[in-house]
Order: sequence, then C-alpha cells, then structure tokens
Amino acid sequence: MTQVSEPDKRQTVLVVDDTPINLTLMSELLKGRYRILLANSGEAALDILRHDSLPDLILLDIMMPGIGGFEACRLIKDDPRTCGIPVIFLTARVDIEDEESGFSAGAVDYITKPISPAIVLARIQTHLKLKAMNDFLADTNAYLAREVERRTREVQVIQDVTIVAMASLAETRDSDTGQHIRRTQHYVRRLAQALQPHPKFRDFLSDENIDLIYKSAPLHDIGKVGIPDRILLKPGKLTPEEFEIMKSHTVLGRDAIASAEKLLDTPSSFLRFAREIAHRHQEKWDGSGYPDGLTGDDIPVAARLMAIADVYDALISRRVYKPGFAHSEAVQRIQAERGRHFDPDMVDAFVAIAGDFLEIAQRYSDPAP
Repeated sequence: MTQVSEPDKRQTVLVVDDTPINLTLMSELLKGRYRILLANSGEAALDILRHDSLPDLILLDIMMPGIGGFEACRLIKDDPRTCGIPVIFLTARVDIEDEESGFSAGAVDYITKPISPAIVLARIQTHLKLKAMNDFLADTNAYLAREVERRTREVQVIQDVTIVAMASLAETRDSDTGQHIRRTQHYVRRLAQALQPHPKFRDFLSDENIDLIYKSAPLHDIGKVGIPDRILLKPGKLTPEEFEIMKSHTVLGRDAIASAEKLLDTPSSFLRFAREIAHRHQEKWDGSGYPDGLTGDDIPVAARLMAIADVYDALISRRVYKPGFAHSEAVQRIQAERGRHFDPDMVDAFVAIAGDFLEIAQRYSDPAP
C-alpha cells in the first residue's frame, strides 16, 4: 500500500548570513521546528524572495558584502509581495545607532550576537504568532471587503431593477411611450457629462452625482400613475381642466418619492434627485412652467437636464396625435427655446453633442408599429 505523505505545515524561516558557520548554527537551532531556507548574501536572499513560495520570517545579518542587511531590509519592505514578512536582525553590531537603523529599515526585532538560543527561539515564535494574527486579520478584512462589495452590488442591482419596474408602471399605461424611459435616461447622462467641464456645473456634476441622476431619471413621470386614463390616454388635445389634472403628475410623483424618503434613517441623494426630477422637470427657465413657475437657477440642475431630454424625445417620437419630427428639426426647436424653456448653457451643450442624442435614439428606438 502506497503511503501518501502529509504536506509540511511548518512555518518557514529564511536565514541570511555570509558566514557559513552562522548558517550551520542557526540551521541546527531551528531544524525540527521550522522549514529552513538559507542564503549567504543579500542578493541570494532577494532572489529567493522572487519565487512564489515566501518565508514566514527572515533572520538577517547586517554586515555582508554587496547588498548589506539594512539595504536588503529596505528592499524587502518596499516590495508589496514581501513587505508583510517580519525581519529580525541577527548581528554582532551592538551600537544603539545600528539598532535604530535596523528598526528604521523596517525590522521588527534586533538581536545581538553572541545569541541566547532560548531568546532567539522565543522571539521567532512571538513574531510568527504576530504575523499569523496579522495575516488572519488581513484575510478577514479582505473577505469582509469582498462581502460588502458583493452586497452593495446586489443592493444596486435591486435598486436599479426596482426603479425600472416602478417607472414602467407609469409608462405601460401609455402605449405610445415605448423605450422613452431608457432613452431619456441616457440623454440625461450624456448631457450631464458634456456639462462637467463648465464652471457653472463642475462642482455639482461629479461622476457620482451623474450616476445617481442617471439612475433616478426613469422616475420622472412616476406621478402619472395617479392620472385617470380618460386624461392620460386621451388622443386629442386636453381641455384646460384636464390639463390641470395632468399637471398634477409632478406633485403626485414628488409626494410618492417623499413618502419613500421618510422610511429611511438617513437622507438619500438618489431619492432626492428622483424627487427633484419628478417634481420640477416641467418647470421652465423663464418661469412659465409648472407646478410652481420656478425660474432660472432655482430649478434643480437634475430637473433642467431632464427637461431637455424629455422634450427632445417627445419631439422625435411618433404619437397618435402627431408624427415624430426629424432629429434636425427637434434640435432647432430646442434651440429656439434657449433662455425661455431651457437653461441657455444646457442648450449650448446639447447642440454640441446633438449627434450623441441621435445615436441614443436610434440605439433604443421603438419597434415599428
């Protein structure tokens, strides 16, 4: 019967000394307790450390030709692969200045020759235990970090899916809207990215805020779930009374999102953007919009972005009561509303990247009827 040998689970100690008798003495002292690697120079030690299997601790002489102990220790500590290996100087140099230099180079201990075998073994054992504890903590922290990242991704995915599902509740009541929420979401992000270098928006439109605005954009018409079908789905022009009811979708959307915010222990930037967009995307730069007739910079940035995205998509999209306009005509109509319906700076940015809007519209176009 073939015997399968057990893997050697002993910890490994690398002994570095240019004197053969010292290497022999340390081998005799450590054998049976640890796996032992030997190097007769700083260069040889660094070569051993380039291999995949690293020692658990290094005993390092100082006075060696070529790369001395201090330099070797600094190189070991500068390398991310080896910086966690504890280094103990084992040397005949007894000056306080040398000991200080050893600790400055990154050593965890400094033992002078002639050695006491009991003290050397005790200190090796102590530092190996400390290293094992540090490795355990590092592994635990890495695991926890991965778990936090995984669960954060899960929450984000659930959040994204929930947003689209909620938005679809409003959109599916209107058979004409198709991929409207997906297109406007991408329009908003692209327009925000184009405005990032602008001094007026640079501080607000961080990558993080743009991502939050992008994710919250589908909720801009969530309030339409509260509008009666006879008004929401009416093919012809709304009466003044019906239009007043239709306008209330902005307040209904705001109130629905505000109710969700109250369930949270801490404020949510994401829900704040969603609430601002739902409530204010029908406001106009000159104050002629609704629900409150806000003007200029009083209108939240996220809502101003959505205003352009929403109107552009409405212009190019076919409805039962109108054909879809060509891209060029939609751009001209938005330009004509510069400083009236829309933020002038945002219109300028829109015109500069109008081709990107067209590409998005084509990528997420509605299927032919």
